[in-house]
Amino acid sequence: MKFARTTLLGLSIILMMGAAAPPVLGQAVKVRWDIVSLTFGSPPNFLPLTFYAGGHASASADDGSHITLTGEGTFVAPAGGDRTSSAATGGGTWQTFDSTGTPTGSGTYKVTGLVRWEVAPGFFDTTVLIDNISNAAEASPGLAVLRIEFSDGSQGVLSASCNLVNTPPSVFEGITVSKGFVDYWNRALGVSPAANPDVTLFHVKRRGEAGDE
Repeated sequence: MKFARTTLLGLSIILMMGAAAPPVLGQAVKVRWDIVSLTFGSPPNFLPLTFYAGGHASASADDGSHITLTGEGTFVAPAGGDRTSSAATGGGTWQTFDSTGTPTGSGTYKVTGLVRWEVAPGFFDTTVLIDNISNAAEASPGLAVLRIEFSDGSQGVLSASCNLVNTPPSVFEGITVSKGFVDYWNRALGVSPAANPDVTLFHVKRRGEAGDE
């Protein structure tokens, strides 16, 4: 964890450059979300960072039990103040563990709706970051709150948050999850070559752009 925090600090210093891209406001947007996998460059700065689909991220509950998810999907966020939408797709796998790390359950989950989407300040710096998921020009920080349904019949909420270059430090990186009456509120922190990345990424497209469905 000390190594992870040191690496995060170094990356923050390296990546704090340029001006933040303006958020997309005033119109409906289609957003792709991913729990991503990262590969790192060579030491000492481990850059560039390359983003791939198909990663996993974790969060823990008060007693130290935790949940790990994979996942990706899309949602349409309406224009104006109403951010709730049923136009959401996607899902992934889940696995739960007790405080000793012993597996306690597993399965799949699906997204059933969008509770809220908020774009955050910041941008994807292509001088040090490589996007192998989608168009890097559409990559965005932000917070998505999604309603989800687990394969064992329980329901919950997935909060996916992405912090990029020049994003305020109050915006966390990773996921939190509720499943039934358990709130896995404490997201994992591990953006280093020695730890699971626990990273998310959004790609935002304004409705009506060329190629939009």
